Amino acid sequence: MALTCASCGNDQNFLVKTLQMHVVHLDDSRVEVSEEGRPAVLEVLCDECENPLQLEDMDAGIRRELLLTIGAR
Repeated sequence: MALTCASCGNDQNFLVKTLQMHVVHLDDSRVEVSEEGRPAVLEVLCDECENPLQLEDMDAGIRRELLLTIGAR
């Protein structure tokens, strides 16, 4: 399974931008996380040239491994 940037040929390092939501509970001066969502992938970029890669265009095995590794949905 390979993932390669079409722009520069990088096949090693990629930036994955995510968004994760947290519900916090304030108790006096303490802040506690009461609920935490799984991160959602916003964007995947080549770490070398910052060219965007489309998640839906990735090989299904790579996409599944990427999402499992970062705990995303």
